[in-house]
Amino acid sequence: MDNKVNRPVFVIGHKNPDTDSICAAITYANLKNKVFGGNYIACRAGHLNEETQFVLSYYDVPVPAYIKDVRTQVRDMEIRTLDGTSGKLSLKNAWKKMRDADVVTLCATEDGKLSGIVTTNDIVETYMDVIDPHILSQAGTSYRNIVETLDGELIVGDIEDNLKTGKVVIAAASPEMMENVIEKGDIVILGNRYETQLCAIELDASCIIVCEGAEVARTIKAQAADHGTRIITTPHDTFVVARLINQSMPIDHIMKKSNLVTFYMDEYIEDIQEVMASMRHRYFPVLDRNDNYIGMISRRNFLGAQKKQLILVDHNEKNQAVNGADAADILEIIDHHRLRTIETAGPVFFRNQPLGSTCTIIYLMYKEYGIEIDKTTAGLLLSAILSDTLMFRSPTCTNVDRKAGEELSNLAGVNYEEFAKEMFHAGSNLSGKTADEILHQDFKKFTVDDMTIGIGQINSMSAEELMEIKDKVMPELKKSAEKDGLDMLFFMLTNILEESSDVIYAGGKALHTLNSAFGLSVESDTVRLQGVVSRKKQLLPAIVETIQQ
Repeated sequence: MDNKVNRPVFVIGHKNPDTDSICAAITYANLKNKVFGGNYIACRAGHLNEETQFVLSYYDVPVPAYIKDVRTQVRDMEIRTLDGTSGKLSLKNAWKKMRDADVVTLCATEDGKLSGIVTTNDIVETYMDVIDPHILSQAGTSYRNIVETLDGELIVGDIEDNLKTGKVVIAAASPEMMENVIEKGDIVILGNRYETQLCAIELDASCIIVCEGAEVARTIKAQAADHGTRIITTPHDTFVVARLINQSMPIDHIMKKSNLVTFYMDEYIEDIQEVMASMRHRYFPVLDRNDNYIGMISRRNFLGAQKKQLILVDHNEKNQAVNGADAADILEIIDHHRLRTIETAGPVFFRNQPLGSTCTIIYLMYKEYGIEIDKTTAGLLLSAILSDTLMFRSPTCTNVDRKAGEELSNLAGVNYEEFAKEMFHAGSNLSGKTADEILHQDFKKFTVDDMTIGIGQINSMSAEELMEIKDKVMPELKKSAEKDGLDMLFFMLTNILEESSDVIYAGGKALHTLNSAFGLSVESDTVRLQGVVSRKKQLLPAIVETIQQ
């Protein structure tokens, strides 16, 4: 298999998903995982309607994850997962860490949260520009950092202490002269001269650094302990120690701590490009939604950003697809609708059959691959077929759909007629929904020439239920059409048992179009279409043909 499947592949239906769309995503992702392995994930591009919620609850199947937009995000870039470091890290060790990792930026963290950023430029500027001998005490440098930086050993004192006051002094003069230079709390760099060491201790230096690995007399150690003076020995000479010691400073003294430019994993890369381009530094911290540090990205990571991978089910129209689909990598399309406007960057696996349900196609694919259909999968496939074919009453229903439904009914262990009644009743029980929510529960947009048309549909076995829905929806039709930018809006109230639909409408040419499409001369706010129950095969083709004429 192509290594693309090692990354997540989102199997997703259209916006305003119906039962066929959701069940197709779940069952096809399951089929792909069983046949090819990989990481196929069923998703949804909108909120579930009552009918679909009933089906998933009935078969105890989790609701697929909601994906609002599939544009490329920061999480799709190659994130440099260099661990965050402590702000107490020395400049020397920070420089080494950056050099070893081949980066120019380090992120300091505390309890997983970003606390600052230091760059190689910050370190160089500090090393080249800072000449203040008090800088180490001002930075609260730890003796551990000093020892590590000088490759030394602390032989008197506590390595966990921090330098709090004083300056760095080189004891190059005579003891008499040093009395005018050394102050209490200073760090004194010196050699193996006993008198100089003793002088520094008696002047209450906080620390003496004995160079070139010289032995330290026991009396000096005892005096140092009595005065609270630490002693560090180092193999380096005075010049090297003087050059290195400022590198023991902790990075939190020089790092940037405020107004940090960070990006979140869920941000879209097209939204952050301009920000990155305007900044001088090359690496930027990445955080998760809880503000925990994840890693870093740089400008060059844009080149390797991988588009999200999609398999589209139950649609092939651009305006029905999840937001950002045109920026994703579409691998497959499984559908039973007319061919429309989805464009792909390369060839894809495309399966389109004139059947009543996408799940009938997926049922056939299970059979073709020889994959056993378990009880839950059978229930989901059956539900979708019953929903889309209106329990085999829709003109879109074929003998293949009916045969598939009957076999799946046996596999699922349900009486399909009784189950369908429960399912349709759940779908038409809309008492808690607003008119706008009802209109958009099962709603699709279509583009015909230069016109945008919206068609919604509600199916029920109860004429009384449909009348209640009509009374609730009718006053909102015009407002919804304007909000959705539609030239015409049609809403089908389909009576499954009577195999007819009452169509209510909005838009200046809507009534004329309906009358022309079906050879009628209705003047009322409702058009009764006897025998018309399918949006896809009956209402939409007639409207399209009328508009194009």
